[in-house]
Amino acid sequence: MTMPATTIDGRCLVAGRGQGPLLHATLGLSFWGGVDPSNGEVIDRHHPLSGQSLAGRVLAIPSGRGSCTGSSVLLELILSGPAPAALVLAEPDEILSLGALVAEHIFGIQLPVLCIGHAAFAQLSAHHGSFARVDGASLQLFAHAPDDGWQASPLEQVETQASTLELDAGDRALLAGEQGRAAQVAMQLLVRMAELQGASALLDISQAHIDGCIYTGSASLCFAQQLLDWGARVRVPTTLNAISVDQRQWRALGVDPTFGEPASRLGDVYMAMGAQLSFTCAPYLLDSAPAFGEQIVWAESNAVAYANSVIGARTLKYPDFLDICIALTGRAPCTGSHLDAGRQARLLLEVEAPAEADDSFWPLLGYHVGLLATVDIPVLAGLEHSQPSRDDLKAFSAAFATTSAAPMFHIAGITPESPDVTRALAGQAPRRALQVTLADLRSSWAELNSADSSEVSLVALGNPHASASELARLAELCAGRTRHPHTAVVVTCGRAVHDQASASGHVATLQAFGVRLLTDTCWCMLGEPVVPPDSRNLMTNSGKYAHYAPGLAGRQVHFGSLAACVDAACSGQNQGQLPAWLGQPQPQGTH
Repeated sequence: MTMPATTIDGRCLVAGRGQGPLLHATLGLSFWGGVDPSNGEVIDRHHPLSGQSLAGRVLAIPSGRGSCTGSSVLLELILSGPAPAALVLAEPDEILSLGALVAEHIFGIQLPVLCIGHAAFAQLSAHHGSFARVDGASLQLFAHAPDDGWQASPLEQVETQASTLELDAGDRALLAGEQGRAAQVAMQLLVRMAELQGASALLDISQAHIDGCIYTGSASLCFAQQLLDWGARVRVPTTLNAISVDQRQWRALGVDPTFGEPASRLGDVYMAMGAQLSFTCAPYLLDSAPAFGEQIVWAESNAVAYANSVIGARTLKYPDFLDICIALTGRAPCTGSHLDAGRQARLLLEVEAPAEADDSFWPLLGYHVGLLATVDIPVLAGLEHSQPSRDDLKAFSAAFATTSAAPMFHIAGITPESPDVTRALAGQAPRRALQVTLADLRSSWAELNSADSSEVSLVALGNPHASASELARLAELCAGRTRHPHTAVVVTCGRAVHDQASASGHVATLQAFGVRLLTDTCWCMLGEPVVPPDSRNLMTNSGKYAHYAPGLAGRQVHFGSLAACVDAACSGQNQGQLPAWLGQPQPQGTH
C-alpha cells in the first residue's frame, strides 16, 4: 500500500471523501465570476489559477471571496459533473460550504469541505504537484497517485464539533415540519450552517434580500422550484436581487431562449414564494432600505458591505440558498456581524488622500483595500475630510466586496460606527497596520485597466445598479454631445430608479444621446448580444465590473471616471492615461 507523505487533520465542514491532483493557491477565489459553471475552468483573469480546470482536483485555497453566488456555482458544478473532488480551506467559508451542504441535503451528493487552519495550509506550498485525498476530517498528500483501490464512497458518519446552538419552541416546531416541508428543510439547512458558524442561538430578522434568483444553470432553478413545490412562503418582507435577464426586454435584446426562459422563470418562482418584484442589486436604493441597527438578512456582496458599513444595519455575508432559507423561517444565526464583537476592525489602513480626486478614486480604493483586507474588517484613516457621496460609498462597497471576504469596512469619520479609529477598533490594537499610498493605487489602476489598445466599443455603466443621482449626472454629461456611432452605451438600473429618472426627464436625455437602459439584470449576468459580438474592449467606472469583465464577458477593460467614460463614448477611444490626481500619464499597454 502506498503511504502518504504527509497527513493533516482538520475540521470537517461538509462530510465526504474525494481525491485528485492538488490544485493550490494562496489567494481566495470567488466561484461566481471566477469559475465557469459549465466546465469548471477558472475564468478570473486576475487569479493565479486562471485557465486551470477544477474538475476532479482537490482545490486548496485559503477561503472564498467576492460574490455570494459562489454557493450556486459550486452546486452547478457538483450536479453537472466538473466539480472539484474536494475543497481544502485555511479557514471556514460559509459560501462554499453552503453549496456543498445543499448538494448533500437536497440532492444526496457529497463534496467534502475540510478546514485545516492557516499554519497547516502554509505547508501545502511544498506539495505542489502532489496527489491529495480528503477523507472526512483528514487530508493525505502523496507524491504520486496511489494504486490502492481506494473509493470515494459516501461518508455517513463524521466527527463534528459539539453543537452549542439553542433553539426556541418556534425553531423546534419548524424543524418538526409543523409549518410545512419547505420551512422544515430551510430550518434544517439553517441549523447546519449555524452550527458550522459556532452560533449559540438564532435571532429574528426584519427583512431579507435574495441573491439566489441569479440563474447559474439548471441547479439554481431546480432548488427554487423544489422549495416552491413544497409550499414555500416567505415569513418576512423579501426583495429580490437583479436576475440574469431584463424580464421585459430579453427577447427584444436577442437573448437565447434556452437561457432567457429559465432565467426569467427563476425570478417568477421566487415571487411565487412571496418575494417582491424588485430585481435590483442595490436594495439600499429602495424605500424598504433598513435603518441603523436593524437585523436583516441580505445576500449580494456589494449590498452586504453597504448595509453593514454605510447604513449600519446588521447582516452576515449570506450565501445564495441560505438567504431564502432564512426568509422562509424569519430566523438567522446570532453570530458574526450581527453582534457588536463581530463588527470590530482588525486591520488599520492609513490612506494617503489625494487632492481633488475624481469619482474613480472610490472604486479604485475599494478594490485595493479588499485585496489587503482578505477576511479582516478594515478601518481606513486619513479620509476624514474627503466627503464621499452615497454613490462614492456604493462604488467603494462593490469593489471592496469583489476582492474581500469580509462583511464590512469602517472609514473613520465617515461611516456611522466609526467616528474615529479607536471606536472602529473597539479600543483594541489592530492585528495588522498598513499604509495605502498613491503608488499602491497606481498598481491597482494598472490591474483594472487590462486593455492593450485605445479602442472602446462599449461603455458599461451601472454595476451595482445606477442610482437616480448617477443617472442625473450621466444625463448632464451627455446633454448636447454626440455619441460615437460604433460605441454602445448601456446602463443597468432597478425599475424604481428608472421610473424616477424617467419622471425627471433624465431618461429622455440619455436616450437622445443613444444610451440603452436595462432593468432587472446587471453587468455580471450580461453577455452577447448586449456586449457587442465584434467588440474587443469595453470601458466602465465600476471597479467590480472591471475585475469580472475579462472572465465573464471575454473583453479587455478600460477603467475610469464617469466623465472619462462619457468622453470615450463620444470619441470611441480611451488613451489609458492616469488621472492627474493619481500621477503621471502611463503609456498604453505597459501594465
